[in-house]
Amino acid sequence: MLIVGFGYVWQGYYANTIVQPFFRRGNWAVIWNYATLTAILFRAYDCLHYGYLKRVHLVCNQCIAMVIVHCITYIQISIIGRKFLPAPPLITLTVLDALLILLWSAIIHRVYQRRYPPLRLVIVYSARHAAELAMKMSERQDKYMICESVDMAVGLQAVREKLKGFDGVILCELPAAGRNDLLEYCYAQGLRCYITPDVSDILLRGAEEIRLFDTPLLLCRNAGLSTGEKTIKRISDVIISAMLMLLTLPLWLICAIAIRAEDGGSIIYRQQRLTEGGKVFEMLKFRSMVPDAETMGQAVTAAEQDTRITKVGRWLRRFRLDELPQLWNILKGDMSLVGPRPERPQLAAQYTRFCPEFAFRLRVKAGLTGYAQVIGTYDTEPADKLKMDLMYIEQYSLLLDIRILLMTVRTAILPHRTNAAARRAIQRTVQKERRQRSHFKL
Repeated sequence: MLIVGFGYVWQGYYANTIVQPFFRRGNWAVIWNYATLTAILFRAYDCLHYGYLKRVHLVCNQCIAMVIVHCITYIQISIIGRKFLPAPPLITLTVLDALLILLWSAIIHRVYQRRYPPLRLVIVYSARHAAELAMKMSERQDKYMICESVDMAVGLQAVREKLKGFDGVILCELPAAGRNDLLEYCYAQGLRCYITPDVSDILLRGAEEIRLFDTPLLLCRNAGLSTGEKTIKRISDVIISAMLMLLTLPLWLICAIAIRAEDGGSIIYRQQRLTEGGKVFEMLKFRSMVPDAETMGQAVTAAEQDTRITKVGRWLRRFRLDELPQLWNILKGDMSLVGPRPERPQLAAQYTRFCPEFAFRLRVKAGLTGYAQVIGTYDTEPADKLKMDLMYIEQYSLLLDIRILLMTVRTAILPHRTNAAARRAIQRTVQKERRQRSHFKL
């Protein structure tokens, strides 16, 4: 429907206004180009995952993808016409497409709910972290319904009996032996199975299949990116970061003036961070906090409502504009466009104490944006960020980099997502249990 709408606008308003009007094949080529762009952007933003994403996120993703397609298309048809053609027809089409997306999403959402009711699940756990996962999944009651929870300590046979009559199971941080037994049981019974992966599971996802023998072998190279991948990544980093610096120079000027006008302090904030191989470099940011925010010299993570953040800084952080100076770090070679976000040495040391695998993130250069930033939330736990960063390293490709860059645009536009609601629900549950225990003792 989107492509048909553009075809109508092109034929009715633009095709005959260019210097040398196209004939049949030329017009079809323009429409085909629009269809290709739409397919690529809709794929990058997961715009066809009906029932998978929340309805509001799906609509936002589709609208962002559609607006980007229309902006690129306007530039293309203006180049074809050799002048800036009238924009109102394409603006009108954008508004109508947004209404169409809203209507279509409502229809498909209702059809999907009738066709696929929420799955009745059992969560099997052996750690307290299962409570947070259960709360997160309970926020999607249109898709998941956690009906029972069972501790793996009751024994394998008791867990198997508990699974009967349900649509699936969630295996949350189970010991390897018990998890493998349950996974095979679910496979035999045709039960859907959700698993929280360990670091070793993620490393296996990047393994290469060896076909030299009649015994299956998987090869884990455990070396990060190959030489060819690093070369391609570096070339693309230089080209794209240089283009972005030129395009965003007006924003640099506006940010600099606003920061200096607010409190007269320094514009650029320099901070030591870690990149590939544990190398320390000086990362640049537009200053978003009050001067001397860390007077004691100790690393303190910024909270979402941190009082140290200035008024201008809050806006800079809201749209990720404080990160723009890192384009210079990318040109210098300290960072990459896409990769694990660089941590401060002090915080990295703290995280490594309780999660030794945290150092695995240093197999590649630190990034301006990353998989954990576009998939995770503002307050995602470091251990979960580590897993997402390792997923990126093990499945690296240039197409994945491009997709993450496109998803970063959405992340910058939409408000920060947090897990605060889930954590508050867990705290209420824990407090309720404590009150019940106190009452029982009395």
